[in-house]
Amino acid sequence: MDDHASPGRGLTVSAADIFPARDIDPERVEAGRLLFAQECRFVAGAGNPAALPPETLPEIAFIGRSNVGKSSLVNALCGRRMLARTSHTPGRTQQLNFFDLGGRLMLVDLPGYGYAAASKGAVREWTALIRHYLGERASLRRACLLIDARRGITETDRPTMALCDEAALSYQVVLTKTDAVRPAALAETAAIVASELKRHRAAHPELHLTSAEKRHGIAALRASLAEFAEVANPYPAR
Repeated sequence: MDDHASPGRGLTVSAADIFPARDIDPERVEAGRLLFAQECRFVAGAGNPAALPPETLPEIAFIGRSNVGKSSLVNALCGRRMLARTSHTPGRTQQLNFFDLGGRLMLVDLPGYGYAAASKGAVREWTALIRHYLGERASLRRACLLIDARRGITETDRPTMALCDEAALSYQVVLTKTDAVRPAALAETAAIVASELKRHRAAHPELHLTSAEKRHGIAALRASLAEFAEVANPYPAR
């Protein structure tokens, strides 16, 4: 199976007991598929607040520690291999990268945090930029906080969670690299993460379990994010 329409589907009994399979409205799945089949083009890269592009579309931000798989997930969602640059070198993404999805949604790939080898100056600049963007961007509808399924929530993730809580910014946790974790361990990690999210007022209670490599969970996440897109114009300009 190439994809899972729900977090529990396709896992072993131990994981499915915690996250039972849920039916997703086929119309939502199709809406997500159609949206992410649209042309997705790079719009701008911003290394400081002054370089942020105009707020023209609803925005979805992807954030997480370095090498958590943000760029790989964006590529998988859009069905592209090289849309967002991926690298095995942590800290490669050093700016906010904006991608226009069919003129209906803006996807924003944020710099990874927690990269120990980065200079203190670079860390300060990235942190200030991320804080400004998450706290001040009016067009930002939701942040997808990516958590490595092999590690769960770490101390480097919690400041971002606190920042989203303070800014009343709705964020959704997406577990990445689930194909690298045994089902029983994945179920345990997901349960711990879900329990911690209950203590955060801005956290969406639903988890998305994904694998960009195996394309697990991609259809479900597309369906969820499509709800934030601008309604398509039935009479496009000729």
